[in-house]
Amino acid sequence: MSTTKINYHKPAYYSNRELSWIEFNYRVLSEARDKTLPLLERLKFLSITASNLDEFFMIRVASLKDMVNANYTKPDIAGLSPKEQLDQITIKTHELVTIQYNTFNRSFIPQLKQNNIQIITQYEDLDSSQSNYVDQYFQTDVYPVLTPMAVDSSRPFPLIRNKSLNIGALICDKKSSVAYDFATVQVPAVLPRVVQIPSSNPEVTTLILLEQIIEKNINKLFLNYDVVCAYPYRVMRNADLTIDEDEAADLLIEIQKQLKKRQWGEAIKLEVEDKMDKRLLKILRKELRIKEEDIYSVNGPLDLTFLMKIYGLDGFDHLKKPKYIPQPVKSLNHEEGLFTQIRRNDILLFHPYQTFDPVVEFVRQAAKDPNVLAIKQTLYRVSSHSPIIASLAEAAENGKQVSVLVELKARFDEENNIIWAKKLEKAGCHVIYGLVGLKTHSKITLVVRKEEDGIRRYVHLGTGNYNDSTAKLYTDMGLLTCSAPIGEDATAVFNMLSGYSEPLSWNKLTLAPLWLRDKFLELIKRETLHAKNGEKAHIIAKMNSLCDADIIAALYEASNAGVKIELIIRGICCLKVGVESVSENITVRSIVGNFLEHARIFYFYNSGYEEVYMGSADWMPRNLDKRVEILFPVEDENLQTEVKNILDIQLHDTVKAHILKPDGSYEKVDKRGKARLNSQEFFCEQAMKEAHDTPATHDRRTFEPIESDS
Repeated sequence: MSTTKINYHKPAYYSNRELSWIEFNYRVLSEARDKTLPLLERLKFLSITASNLDEFFMIRVASLKDMVNANYTKPDIAGLSPKEQLDQITIKTHELVTIQYNTFNRSFIPQLKQNNIQIITQYEDLDSSQSNYVDQYFQTDVYPVLTPMAVDSSRPFPLIRNKSLNIGALICDKKSSVAYDFATVQVPAVLPRVVQIPSSNPEVTTLILLEQIIEKNINKLFLNYDVVCAYPYRVMRNADLTIDEDEAADLLIEIQKQLKKRQWGEAIKLEVEDKMDKRLLKILRKELRIKEEDIYSVNGPLDLTFLMKIYGLDGFDHLKKPKYIPQPVKSLNHEEGLFTQIRRNDILLFHPYQTFDPVVEFVRQAAKDPNVLAIKQTLYRVSSHSPIIASLAEAAENGKQVSVLVELKARFDEENNIIWAKKLEKAGCHVIYGLVGLKTHSKITLVVRKEEDGIRRYVHLGTGNYNDSTAKLYTDMGLLTCSAPIGEDATAVFNMLSGYSEPLSWNKLTLAPLWLRDKFLELIKRETLHAKNGEKAHIIAKMNSLCDADIIAALYEASNAGVKIELIIRGICCLKVGVESVSENITVRSIVGNFLEHARIFYFYNSGYEEVYMGSADWMPRNLDKRVEILFPVEDENLQTEVKNILDIQLHDTVKAHILKPDGSYEKVDKRGKARLNSQEFFCEQAMKEAHDTPATHDRRTFEPIESDS
């Protein structure tokens, strides 16, 4: 153990956040290239990499470009200026896109064909009957929707919408045939992009992309012109909303205005087919003011997110994993009301292995229960047909006090949340639109109930959103409790959100942005002191991202003192492992599987008095300093054991785990001499076994009168 004073904030000890994110997308891409997975599952992962990359450009790359344009040169924690970051991102993303398309062309196209799915990527490959079908389809279904636009001296270059797929063409007047004009047509998003067409072999499903159908018939859009060439292109724009909340009189109106602007932000990326005519590309470059390095010439269809449509094709279940059905929660039964069961014990929820229904039911029963006086809830992202929203509205109509914080600034869900906010207000709910300058990212529901022995507060706390759709895809934890100290804290949380009143002290909950950073630093420091005193010291932390410099520096100091630190981080990790006298006691693993790892869990050994926490926050500056987040303890010993077992299984995953190496790259676990363990499959099997083994009702030694919960 070194006694020399070490500067743990040295840039050499940190990885750049954006480059680490690209490494994460490489891990997702590795699932697309994993031949042990069913073919359409692999296809799904390739689609996800394309979707991820879109968001990365619209937000992260856009933000860096803004910094460069503003001559902002301050380096990040890894010592890179915004310009240096952009230069390295450009190299890495071009490499990533090349691998995406090599995977699509060399692996997927032939293998799909072997499995009777044929994708026509060039309309020239159609046979005569298919060609006739496509032309007829164009005439009846596509042509009426299109708006072709020519550009000449009297018609300026049109605004090209963010993320829209377009076809650019060079056209010339049939009479003069000298000067070329530019023309463009948007591929309409209202029509299906993937079109099934007849096949000469009835066993083969033949598909063509909508842009190929339009390209084939583009001469019908410009009857007085000859079409010299036509190629698809796609523009990504800066979609990072900038809202001056102090100046915005009404946040709702301001966000609606900014959403419109998102469609027309600065062009930051241009995607084209690699065969595009150079004259056409030159016009696009000039009009969109795009730099050479921001052009992505690809060998194949633009925007690979269409592959998710192919994943959804009927009749190919043999090429997918069997669909997992979330199982009942082992500690709950249907014979009693939910409130009765929560009074008996805290209840741990583990989604999607266990169903999200108890969370929906918690709000539904509260809405109908005549003894419930108030329901308070934070909503960050909800599904498009949310049963929770319906229950909150019903509760207000039933005369209960309903307070809902709807976070309008939830990125890419702003529009959806505005619709819900208006609907809840109409139903009589008291709607709060977040706090100025902060996103409310915490997941908390409070139900206040009148009972024989007085008022009792029931609370749900979670690591994931109140979204019944994503709860089937994201792994998250939740806790249902009627602990009086937590109930008091929950009331204080909502009072703080609605009335800015800060409690004098907290019982059990810790909130960002005021207290959470210090709490984590104290917990890490405590383990460091135990290690310095020669005691066993151990930290396990699971989260989505780790990029906070102060937290990383504290972990480095703890590692150097001898604390064993095991990190399970799905995405960004700016911490470096294996640095001598800095991070030799730290391991980092990332699990990328069929479900998106989303839970945040924190374990501290604490000299044998173990503490387990869960919450909504990652170890990122934005979560600790700019969001309302909640960390909550798991205090029931049986539930603590369950959470520790979950972490232990993930730390022994040999199938889906990628291990961080000292050079910043990741590699799959070396399976030699190790048993095969896929943690996500293990949890699915465990949940099914527990659901099968659990009797319908609890055996109880005492007879209790059934209490009315509804």
